Amino acid sequence: MKKLWSILLLSVAPVAPAQEPETPIKVDVDVVNVLCTVYDKRGALVQDLAKDDFEIRENGQRQEIRYFARDTDLPLTVALLVDVSGSVARFIADEKEATSRFLETVLRPTDHALLLGFSSTLILWQDFTSSTESLRAALAKLRSVPFRGLPGPNQPMPSTMLYDGVAATAARKLAGVSGRKTMVIISDGLDNGSQTHLEEAIKAVQSTNTIVYGICYESGFSGCSFLKDMAEPTGGRMFQAGKKTPLEKIFETIERELRSQYSLGYASTNRAHDGSFRKLELRVKRRGLRVQVRRGYYAIKERQE
Repeated sequence: MKKLWSILLLSVAPVAPAQEPETPIKVDVDVVNVLCTVYDKRGALVQDLAKDDFEIRENGQRQEIRYFARDTDLPLTVALLVDVSGSVARFIADEKEATSRFLETVLRPTDHALLLGFSSTLILWQDFTSSTESLRAALAKLRSVPFRGLPGPNQPMPSTMLYDGVAATAARKLAGVSGRKTMVIISDGLDNGSQTHLEEAIKAVQSTNTIVYGICYESGFSGCSFLKDMAEPTGGRMFQAGKKTPLEKIFETIERELRSQYSLGYASTNRAHDGSFRKLELRVKRRGLRVQVRRGYYAIKERQE
């Protein structure tokens, strides 16, 4: 896998006022945490299930659910990634107020969020904070960012580094953070400037147990399917923004899902720390229900001394 160490988030100067970033709580690596939402046949969220209503399997082997919670006591970490390239510049003004209202509604005092812009570079507009005022101020400064520099000989013209932004945020900001983690990506899905491939970006978010929601603007490029491919394996989904589905309604749906999650935890019967991908299957015993959950996870890999 190609590395992004030349585009480290930690080296990007924030546009927001300089301050010490707040650090979410770190994770217990021995527990596999699985977040899910459950829907009935009508598409309504189901919020009255108990631990015994669920059965979870890892690579086909049934696991003992040791920890169970409905939604809400777990802290939430939100990484908001906004496309600020020229192809979606006309949508940025509309995004600011709707995004600000979403963050003010969904974040509680124990929650944290950051704001990253991506075009031909990555800009950390606001590092992790629980202050909705700081996030609103950062959103107010959000603007289209032109290309920076010219490509070298025989190199393609840089454009939107969506996959680089996803992978770098997962690796440098979300890895090791406990609780519920969500990445909301607002973009047209176009990427033709990243070092990272789509599959690598998906692995990065899966490795950090992050749920991805993609919000896609049609801009003349057929990139929405890439956001869908990135979101669904993580237990999230993709929404197409438009007149029939305005951004405010999409954020309301995401908020309801985030506040209606179940959290299940188990210690895997496979104790190997080999970095392998483990397929997850989560079943609800009550009939007629649909589970939205990530498809698997990557085991912790022991470092070689």
